[in-house]
Amino acid sequence: MHFFSLLLVVSFLAGALAVHAAPAAPVTASTRISDPRHISSGWNIPSEGYADQPYIVQTDDGAWLCVITTGRGVEGAAGQHVVSMRSTNRGRSWDQMVAIEPADGPEASYAVLLKVPGGRIYAFYNHNTDNVREVKREDRGVYKRVDSLGYYVFKYTDDHGRTWSAQRHRVPVREFACDRDNVYGGKIRFFWNVGRPLIVGDVAILVLHKVGAMGAGFFAQSEGAFLRSRNILTERDPAKITFETLPDGDVGLRTPAGGDRVAEEQSIAALSDGSLYCVYRSTDGWPVDAYSRDGGHTWSPPAYKTYTPGGRRVKHPRAANFVWRCGNGNFLYWFHNHGGPIIARMQADSTGATGNPYDDRNPAWLMAGIERDTTQGKIIEWSQPEILLYDDDPFIRMSYPDLVEEGGRFYVTETQKNIGRVHEIPGVLVAGLFNQFDVRTVARDGLALDWPENRQKDGGGPRPSMPAQAAMPKLPEFHLRDGKRADHGGADQRAGFSLDLWFQLDANASPRVLLDNRDTRGRGLELGTTPAGAIRLVLNDGRTESAWESDAGAVRPGTIQHLVVTVDGGPKIITFVVDGVLCDGGDERQFGWGRFSPHLRAPNGAATVKIDSAVRSLRIYQRALRTSEAVGNHRAGL
Repeated sequence: MHFFSLLLVVSFLAGALAVHAAPAAPVTASTRISDPRHISSGWNIPSEGYADQPYIVQTDDGAWLCVITTGRGVEGAAGQHVVSMRSTNRGRSWDQMVAIEPADGPEASYAVLLKVPGGRIYAFYNHNTDNVREVKREDRGVYKRVDSLGYYVFKYTDDHGRTWSAQRHRVPVREFACDRDNVYGGKIRFFWNVGRPLIVGDVAILVLHKVGAMGAGFFAQSEGAFLRSRNILTERDPAKITFETLPDGDVGLRTPAGGDRVAEEQSIAALSDGSLYCVYRSTDGWPVDAYSRDGGHTWSPPAYKTYTPGGRRVKHPRAANFVWRCGNGNFLYWFHNHGGPIIARMQADSTGATGNPYDDRNPAWLMAGIERDTTQGKIIEWSQPEILLYDDDPFIRMSYPDLVEEGGRFYVTETQKNIGRVHEIPGVLVAGLFNQFDVRTVARDGLALDWPENRQKDGGGPRPSMPAQAAMPKLPEFHLRDGKRADHGGADQRAGFSLDLWFQLDANASPRVLLDNRDTRGRGLELGTTPAGAIRLVLNDGRTESAWESDAGAVRPGTIQHLVVTVDGGPKIITFVVDGVLCDGGDERQFGWGRFSPHLRAPNGAATVKIDSAVRSLRIYQRALRTSEAVGNHRAGL
């Protein structure tokens, strides 16, 4: 969950303390970044230093109420507690923090909010009521960190978050096998929660992540459980509120057969037929999902999440991945779009090192979901993803988002552990995702080259009437000298471009260069195929060279194919969309997208671009296309 820094030797923790305690550099008018996807473009949420799980509900008096886990130390340090605050301007500023639990009490952590129809708002969280000061690991070691145990409790507010009930109430949680089998025999239970509570009809469903063992990776075994209340929506006496622990039996939602022991941070959404959809993280390289058709009592066998039924698996590391149902009945899904340690284990170096499984939460990606009918009931089909948020430093990690929809606009919160923020999601990005299932139009904005201009269909694709070369549009500058800086340093333009082409290679064709505008000094770009059947892009500005390639086997000789290569100078990422599908690395590599040098200036070379005879059409854009636009371009040519 919040366990970014946990592979877990003392010296590593000491370094993490120093890093997390460092204050963030202030954002000034001269340093503010115009790209709304950059996390510094958001509005800060106050904290005491450590900042986790900034979750929001909209109050009946029109404010936003945010709850956050905070403290003056790092994650898990003594003094960690939960606070709330209000905003009346959609997160641009916040009133003074109100302590739901005091900083000088036992650890109180990882709160989520539930607003019931009468306007009352409940905050549910972990509370180390017994003040346990260390916990045993399954390998006979101990942890001094004690923020994921104790009791699941709640307080409530009847004045929209200005004050909270003095009394804390415990939520009864039924024992599972993983509780009985822990090192304490269930006398101490380990758990936490990051999942947003859900109202389905006349019941509320809360999410809980049970932990059966503490050990390697902090949580060594975990599974998902749910707490269903039939009367919390109407009962005013907190002592009379009832809870039922689900699923039936004493085993929660785990990974599929053969998967690892970690199955945690369950996130749920309701479908239009009353079914429940749950998605959660694993350490297997893919998120896991399941459906319930009976309110959470039983679930379909957990399976690795796919884009379509029986289709390609979604890739995701050990990080929060959340789903939200939106007002239009469709869904949005936050994840990180790479395979995490499963691919790293397959490609481990001679020492067996695979890196920190909590790493690489930058950028954050977003995809949309739409309901489809099956014989079992409604299921969700998913779009191709878009980059939602990023930071220039790849080591910065953002996670634990919440989604707010208000007035037709969408906002997301996130935290990188010492700064929480609110971001408005660009409307064009959300609309593109929702429309991606049906879009069949060619993007025109930024289009600088379009050959041939009159695209007639011939045998299922554009007619092969391309010239051997064409005038090459000037590509935008990625990095320039900033004449306004006293030190004459550089200015990141956050520019980009896209190449869009239909091509067809002969059967058994050897590797070849599809596009080439390099000059005699090697400046420019080259796009070609590789012996492994990938497509490789090389960028050179005379000082710096960067390259990335598509997934192996993306090229299918003898078949007409569509390709969009996007060089996005915001996050400095190159993506390949082949036949309307964004490359994600497959089983061969952890990442399907790749970073290029932030020092690259402009890959402008010769005045003309050489075009191979396999290319049937070519578009060059002087901006980075979104994934949804690439999908639309593909469908428009079918």
